[in-house]
Amino acid sequence: MLNTQPHLQACDDFYEALINAHQGLSTAESHAMNARLVLLLANHIGEQATLCDALRLARGTVGLNTATANAADRQAITPVLPSHAMA
Repeated sequence: MLNTQPHLQACDDFYEALINAHQGLSTAESHAMNARLVLLLANHIGEQATLCDALRLARGTVGLNTATANAADRQAITPVLPSHAMA
């Protein structure tokens, strides 16, 4: 089961580290880094059902059986700005 509740320790620090990791990269390099990060984290999680839930949630298609379902029926996590970004 995918945990979608706030669980990240020091989320502002992680967000800053993520942004810093992209500094100086081209768009293609940034996309490649994101892909490698996703694969590393997917390997760490390891459970296929959890990973598939995450893919559906990230795409906004949780609970949908077809790609043609209404956008209003989609459930997705709403990104939250780090607290330092709101200052």
